[in-house]
Amino acid sequence: MGRVIATGVRATARIVARDDGRGGTALSVLEGDGPLALRRTRATGSEARVMLVGAMSGPLGGDHFAVEAEVESGARLRVGSAAATIALPGQAKGESRYDVRLRVGEGGELEWLPEQLISVCGSDLHVTTRIDLASSARLVLREEQVLGRVGEEPGRLTSRLTLRIAGRTVLDQELACGPGAPGGWDGPAVLAGHRAVGQLVVVRPEFIQEPPVARMLGECAALAPLAGPAVLVTAVAADGLRLRRVLDEALVSLGEYPLSGT
Repeated sequence: MGRVIATGVRATARIVARDDGRGGTALSVLEGDGPLALRRTRATGSEARVMLVGAMSGPLGGDHFAVEAEVESGARLRVGSAAATIALPGQAKGESRYDVRLRVGEGGELEWLPEQLISVCGSDLHVTTRIDLASSARLVLREEQVLGRVGEEPGRLTSRLTLRIAGRTVLDQELACGPGAPGGWDGPAVLAGHRAVGQLVVVRPEFIQEPPVARMLGECAALAPLAGPAVLVTAVAADGLRLRRVLDEALVSLGEYPLSGT
C-alpha cells in the first residue's frame, strides 16, 4: 500500500509487457500501489491492454505518484485510465507530483492514452513524462489537461514531456499554467484564453523515409515533425470535449484511428 507520510502519499504502479512467443503479449509485471490500481482488460490480437483505476482521490497536495511501463522487444501494450485524474488541494502543504516513465524496446509498440488531467482551484501539481524508445519502437501518446472545473479558476499546473529515441533527445518541453506560473501563460502566444490544452506524440520508423509536413490542423492545432521518426501535435480548445475532438481529427490526418473511448 502507499505510505502516508507528513508530506502526503507516495505510490507507484509498474507494468512490464513482453512478447509471449505465441503471437501475443504477456504482462510479466502488473503491480499497483495504494491509490494506483491496475487492471488487465480484454486483449485485441497481439496487444495487451491495461486500465489504470484510481482507488482514491488525488493527487492531493504533497502526494507523489509514479507510473512506470516497459514494453520489451516485439511486445504491444495499450494503457488507458478509467476516469480523469483530478489534482486537488490537500491538508499537506507543498507541490504534488505525478511522474510517468515509459520505455519501449526494438519492435515494441505502446499506446499511452490516459483520460484528462483536471487542475482544480488551489491545487499545485508537477507532471513529468519521460519516454525512452528504441530505434524501431512505435508510440502513440496522448496528454490532455483541463484548467479548472466548470466555473472555477485553475490550480497551478506544470507539465514537462521528454522523448528520447535511440538515446537521442528529440523533444523536451515544459508548460506552466495557473497562479504563480510565469507571466503570459494565458496570453496569445500560449493558451490565448483557452481552458484545455493537449498534445499527441506519434512515433513510427517509416517517418524516417516519409516525414509528415509541418502544418496547421484547423485554427487550434499544429503538427510539427521532430528531429527523428516522430511528430508532435499541439492543440488548445475551450473545453475537454472539444480538445478530444481536435486530437482525434489529428490522428485521422496521420492515418491513425480515433482513440476516444479507450
